[in-house]
Amino acid sequence: MPKMKTNKTAAKRFRVSGKGRVRRPKAGGNHGLINKSRKRLRRLRNNDMISNTHEKKIKRLLPYD
Repeated sequence: MPKMKTNKTAAKRFRVSGKGRVRRPKAGGNHGLINKSRKRLRRLRNNDMISNTHEKKIKRLLPYD
């Protein structure tokens, strides 16, 4: 049986945590940062979790994570 292919766009965006949950970066942290408050930028640094409804779909894209 051939190996499964990892979806590379998903691999760049998501990571699986130690407990098996899927982590994602928050939106809005790439450009236009001078217009955002320091408080907002601090909050954007932290990763977020994917909702349980999407978790199964994303894990299918990341077979070896």
